[in-house]
Amino acid sequence: MIAITLPDGSKREFPQPVTVAEVAASIGPGLAKSALAGKVDGKVVDLSHRIDADSQLAIVTDKSPEGLEVLRHSTAHLLAYAVKELFPEAQVTIGPVIENGFFYDFSYKRPFTPEDLAAIEARMTELARKDEPVQRRVLPRDEAVAYFKSLGELYKAEIIASIPANEDVSLYREGAFEDLCRGPHVPSTGRLKHFKLMKVAGAYWRGDHRNEMLQRIYGTAWATKDELQQYLHMLEEAEKRDHRRLGRELDLFHIDEHSPGTVFWHPKGWTLWQQVEQYMRAVYRDNGYHEVKGPQILDKTLWEKTGHWEKYRDHMFTTESEKRDYALKPMNCPGHILIFKQGIKSYRDLPLRYGEFGQCHRNEPTGGLHGIMRVRGFTQDDGHIFCTEDMILDECVAYTALLQKVYEDFGFTQIIYKVATRPAQRIGSDEAWDKAEAALQESLVRAGCAYQLAPGDGAFYGPKIEYTLKDALGREWQCGTMQVDFSMAERLDAVYVAEDSSRKHPVMLHRAIVGSLERFIGILIEQHAGALPAWLAPLQVVVASISEHTADYAADVVKALQKQGVRAQTDLRADKIGYKIREHSMQKVPYILVVGDKEKANGAVSVRARGNLDLGVMPLDDFAAKLADDIARKV
Repeated sequence: MIAITLPDGSKREFPQPVTVAEVAASIGPGLAKSALAGKVDGKVVDLSHRIDADSQLAIVTDKSPEGLEVLRHSTAHLLAYAVKELFPEAQVTIGPVIENGFFYDFSYKRPFTPEDLAAIEARMTELARKDEPVQRRVLPRDEAVAYFKSLGELYKAEIIASIPANEDVSLYREGAFEDLCRGPHVPSTGRLKHFKLMKVAGAYWRGDHRNEMLQRIYGTAWATKDELQQYLHMLEEAEKRDHRRLGRELDLFHIDEHSPGTVFWHPKGWTLWQQVEQYMRAVYRDNGYHEVKGPQILDKTLWEKTGHWEKYRDHMFTTESEKRDYALKPMNCPGHILIFKQGIKSYRDLPLRYGEFGQCHRNEPTGGLHGIMRVRGFTQDDGHIFCTEDMILDECVAYTALLQKVYEDFGFTQIIYKVATRPAQRIGSDEAWDKAEAALQESLVRAGCAYQLAPGDGAFYGPKIEYTLKDALGREWQCGTMQVDFSMAERLDAVYVAEDSSRKHPVMLHRAIVGSLERFIGILIEQHAGALPAWLAPLQVVVASISEHTADYAADVVKALQKQGVRAQTDLRADKIGYKIREHSMQKVPYILVVGDKEKANGAVSVRARGNLDLGVMPLDDFAAKLADDIARKV
């Protein structure tokens, strides 16, 4: 008898080998109908998979994460099927699942057009409605190579040829189309109903720019129509919030081909930058950090000692002077150690916290650049805490609370916490790793934060906490980090005098709250759809005169507000007041003050808040107090 243990602990016994589908049918017709795959002893398999020994089994449906991945993987194959139907000369290459969807790369003689994309999606729908069974078979490697060569699928043949000769490969067929794949897949194409093709992009074969440029078709697939519609709606909202578009419309910044991957900040954009930087500078000051500043260019020998030259060389910009090699710093850590090493440090000086708005450069590939979110030149709110092992917990507890406060002030209240633990290849004693991992986890427990473990994802020198915030659209952005480093201080021979007068290497905590300021500002713009809260808005108030008779009063109002630190300007143009209001509303100014003869006579202003809210007429002092309260509460 074969005993199958189900997730609820119940068992079912069968006298002979049984498929996952048969087990599902034995549980009930509803489950048999909704089943997409199975999870046998932790591995996701097809419904046709035969179980021939005692096993644990979970039936995978479209309501489970594994089910959604199976749906998307099968939809990628459906895409390839449709392309081969419409464009028989196209060659298929690879088609993996990605976040929120899938893609498939094709080699074809001409670029696919938007009309082609629409036709491919329509054919996918037709093929899905045929409800053709998806069937698996296994071939020896060499036989599979010959088979795909006979089909003219040279890319598939090349992929299979790279597999060891003694291995078999699995193929999946649906209708007239057969593809190389490990699986698993849905039992039939009729299970694929809610999908949409999104775009076409270029992609080099095997990611190598020396190879042929292929065409990558992206798509998305979901378990239900509602989920698909919600996702498409989110994309529409994301398009409206795109920081690149808003950066142009609000005159904040631009990217120029003369310096790819760097940002040209315009006056309003630089004002926004300064609000973020000055806020973070106050955070440093109020939480025991000493602000420092290191040089941009450091000698190659330093990067060799830290290990960056060996492991990170391809991502570094280098230069040479007087027969010495230098690199633009990709991170600030080594510079902070050199500062720490100046003078004798005692255990009484620890913890010693350094913070820097350090400008870094990384040689990112052109294809990976994205507005101000992914750049080559960026500034980090970089901090390093030099401490003893016994101080790690307290420092991490305080840091998490600080990070939460900062994110809340910027308008983010949902944070995902993840603790990445020791990898297989690492340095340092197990005892030190135990202490560091326990401290990171305990710090989150003390902060009342539920967290996920990411086993093996820590750096080779120590574990870390990753802080990921959720924005208004539910998108996730990993910004903050707290990393425990046992090695870099030792590599650069940084020491302190311990209580017993011995020389010891400090533990180095690498931490960043917003990370790259450029990226964080891009996230802020998209979070608020450009309508930044008053404390961050580059321009907080516009005072618009109704006629030239009140121009002098409008100027006096601006001067009074500016004396109080308000970023305000006048609009004294002869245009109609309705036009002025519309224009400044489009620029997402938090407050528009309209002044006419009555307001001038009474020392008042007519207040319009962003969102076309008419707050009525009020004394100027009352408005100034309201604005000051908005700014103080960061609303």
